[in-house]
Amino acid sequence: MYPDPNKITRIASIGGGPIGSGWTAHFLARGYDVTCYLHDPVELAAFLTILDTAWKSLTALGLAPGASLDRLTVSHDLAEALEGAQFIQESAPESLKMKQALYKTLGEIVPREVVIGSSTSGLMMSDIQVDCATPERTVIAHPFNPPYLLPLVEIVGGKKTDPAAVEWAGRFYEVAGKAPLLMKKEIPGFVATRLQEALWREALHMVANGEATPEDIDIALMNGPAPRMVAQGQCMAFHVACGAGGMATNLDQFGPALKLPWTRLEAPELTQELRDRMVDG
Repeated sequence: MYPDPNKITRIASIGGGPIGSGWTAHFLARGYDVTCYLHDPVELAAFLTILDTAWKSLTALGLAPGASLDRLTVSHDLAEALEGAQFIQESAPESLKMKQALYKTLGEIVPREVVIGSSTSGLMMSDIQVDCATPERTVIAHPFNPPYLLPLVEIVGGKKTDPAAVEWAGRFYEVAGKAPLLMKKEIPGFVATRLQEALWREALHMVANGEATPEDIDIALMNGPAPRMVAQGQCMAFHVACGAGGMATNLDQFGPALKLPWTRLEAPELTQELRDRMVDG
């Protein structure tokens, strides 16, 4: 039903804010033809400013063969912007009512084999797709900002989404140079943002209690966990920390410390099931 991800050449990008502009820059740098829809002509100047900044970075990193800003078209007419698109990246404002109305329109005018990915950072696709006549091809495709530099894109469907559309989106984003994460369940905030939020809340607690300054927190992160996470990730770091015993030794030895009152976050119960899931990876 869905086209070969390797044969996608034309993309429609809806929205010209930092995320929409970033997506447009990314797809252009990968050699796609991109039509960007801007709701209001007044948005054009800001869009071009973000695009110019992104393009300088992308050019320095290296463009795909055939990549060019000449492959960009900007339109203020939605139907015109969507014409001929083989994939749609939606980055409209973070308003549920606005997105519901938009997806109602998309469901009526976009061929049903065209997958639509939403950049939303906090809304659920099950809510967004309620008025869409073809909800089976709608997925969350949440990037990390800026989308043209950070490879992660979290992908998950809604209650009415076809699992094949989720799988297709994963393959497409991989072809498009991203690092897709296909989520197991639809949850608010997805994976990375929830982890980031936990870190942020603990940081706010420390600042509020006079235990550290914002500068202290940034120094600690930038010179400790952050560079290590680039190479290992949090789970792998804890796995290798205990040598041959790996994650099993870590949880058995240090698991009880989860209940110590040095963090403000409530710890999950370290059940045998949770332990086994962590050990098994």
